[in-house]
Amino acid sequence: MPAPLLTPELLRRLEQFQLLAARRAKSSARGERRSRARGQSVEFADYRPYVHGDDFRYLDWNLYGRLERLFLKLYEEERELPVRIFLDASESMTFGEPRKFDFARQVAAAVGYVALAGFDRVSVIPFPGLAGIAEAENGPARYADAAARLAEAAARSALRTVRGKRSAIQFFQNIAALTAGGAANLNEALRRGALEARQAGLAVVLSDFLDPAGYEAGLTALVGRGFQVDLVQILAPEELSPTVFGDLRLVDSESGAVQEVTFGRFRMKAYQQSVQNYIQRLREFCQVRGINFFTASSNTSLEELLLRQLRKAEVWG
Repeated sequence: MPAPLLTPELLRRLEQFQLLAARRAKSSARGERRSRARGQSVEFADYRPYVHGDDFRYLDWNLYGRLERLFLKLYEEERELPVRIFLDASESMTFGEPRKFDFARQVAAAVGYVALAGFDRVSVIPFPGLAGIAEAENGPARYADAAARLAEAAARSALRTVRGKRSAIQFFQNIAALTAGGAANLNEALRRGALEARQAGLAVVLSDFLDPAGYEAGLTALVGRGFQVDLVQILAPEELSPTVFGDLRLVDSESGAVQEVTFGRFRMKAYQQSVQNYIQRLREFCQVRGINFFTASSNTSLEELLLRQLRKAEVWG
């Protein structure tokens, strides 16, 4: 039996948290998230003058006794927060030890669980789509078993909309059923996700952000649509600090492009500086647009990322 995505101990700690949205929820569905809409929850919001036809049950008679005017009590309506998790399931995410994709699935499961425990609506959007994985090199071998392809298709469909803590076990099983392959097309996945959303909410993007086409257009689309965006860049230890030297023949896992290089130990410092420069450009792009940015190696302890970094940045609390 495969190991669970999250340990029972970590789940118990995550239950104490709630996603903190800087923007109030605008969804029409009831939940546990404060909204600008006025309703009938227990949280008092404001008064307004009584008009003919208002419900007498919400009149403030104490205020009437002082002012001899009728006022209606208004309350904060509780609404759910739509949470969309964009999960990079491209071939490049299969690299590393531990694999970047395995770490990303764990983070997706944790974010989703916190949302479900808070009665928020969760959608997990793996990209590329199933067709993109099947068409990639070695795709037919990956899905030689038609039953496996159908099982993953069902898991992806079930992850489009999930609500309630009681859905958590099936939610974890569906995430565990996902596989990675094909080219990412990050910008298209984020743009489409922004356009398809009925309401803006919280968008969590989990990727290595190594798509040659970049990330700018996709992230800009999410922000422009009104999403609060949390971004986690996941890189493998071998990408941050390679251990292989000499004359190398490098093959792009997604495009198949081949590049022959000589990588000596003296070039390590220059390579690491290039990686840090790329991370810094991504960080600055996010800062300018109000996007929460985090970076983690795939061998980072989940507790370090989830319980310290995300909590310190008030992603949840």
